[in-house]
Amino acid sequence: MASVLVPLAKGFEEIEAVTIIDVLRRGGIEVVTASLDEREVTGANGITIIANNTINNVVSEEFDMIVLPGGHDGAVALKENARVQTLLKEFDSSGKKVGAICAAPMALNAAGLIKNRYTCYPSYEKDIGVEKFTDAQNVVVDKNIITSRGPATAVCFALEIVKELVGEETYKGLKAGLLADYC
Repeated sequence: MASVLVPLAKGFEEIEAVTIIDVLRRGGIEVVTASLDEREVTGANGITIIANNTINNVVSEEFDMIVLPGGHDGAVALKENARVQTLLKEFDSSGKKVGAICAAPMALNAAGLIKNRYTCYPSYEKDIGVEKFTDAQNVVVDKNIITSRGPATAVCFALEIVKELVGEETYKGLKAGLLADYC
């Protein structure tokens, strides 16, 4: 069974985090959430999630992928957290998949992981780098890096992760079941 780590920082975007967790689990992927500090983490809109673990207890070898939800404050915290930055580099150097949505590609950029193309929430490309930014797609796959634009693209982003980790058949079945023809 594929496994994915989802770090949660105070101010995370709830739609993105919950959608990622839900869709991946529906796709048969084990998802472990890890907070930066206390296991209880409050998102940008006041919704609190109790994380499965804390980031300092996470070992990258136990996961196939790391996925960062956005939300401005949460993304800044992920960008500034030394352990998250180390994990991002470990996943990338091992050839494992790395995902980020909304403002979270800024954390990928801080780790030096933005390669040729990416997308993010409109306006964050000014901080990350306009030259590699594309707004023509809601989800961009560039080698082992998957990025997406924001809350409304979270289902498509999560489905792409399912396709990458579990395969086309599971992706198609889940996409149909979620009525996600727009992805």
